[in-house]
Amino acid sequence: MKLLSVNLGLPRPVPYTDQPQGVTGIDKQPVDGPVRVAAPGPKGTAGSGLAGDAVCDLRHHGGDDQAVYAYAREDLDDWERELGRSLVNGCFGENITTAGLEVSRALIGERWRIGPEVVLEVTSGRIPCRTFQGHLGERGWVKRFTRKGATGAYLRVIAPGEIRGGDAIEVVHRPDHGVTAEMQFRAVTTERELLPRVLAAGEALHAETLAAARKYRTARTR
Repeated sequence: MKLLSVNLGLPRPVPYTDQPQGVTGIDKQPVDGPVRVAAPGPKGTAGSGLAGDAVCDLRHHGGDDQAVYAYAREDLDDWERELGRSLVNGCFGENITTAGLEVSRALIGERWRIGPEVVLEVTSGRIPCRTFQGHLGERGWVKRFTRKGATGAYLRVIAPGEIRGGDAIEVVHRPDHGVTAEMQFRAVTTERELLPRVLAAGEALHAETLAAARKYRTARTR
């Protein structure tokens, strides 16, 4: 398992986002050399966990539970075959493109060591949005991405440090609850009846999912 590339984005204006200033950092490009990774702070006020990476819409992106977004090269390759087009590392807005790791099926709370210093923890899958669809230029992309369920994974930073393309990735902790990033994604999108089941992942869940699952369970037990 290894890190193929570290991908950073700069703010740029686009016509397909509802971000108040009309800018997005979704167009991420692989970079050479080390990149500092650290917990950015609370969602709504903090952006990316990677130094030099832009997160422009803080209403929906960034913050500690979405500090890093990972996507598997194998899933990009699968999309290439399905879409009939080339998809370069970073084109899904992912900060890290991996090889040999089942990212969408990673367990909530699973921890990865990347290189000698950095440890990240899986919190959730990625929900597609209008900006993602506009960036790729694929009609019906939000529905198509949702239906496939190859969501990639958001991660929080457990141990900060530097990463670079080529670093080894090691799974250093794997919970036994069975709640994957893909399952969490389906629970908050198309299969909300799964919400009580994702509570098995506990505090490792993205805070918003944890709150939604608890609310759903309470409503069903009254």
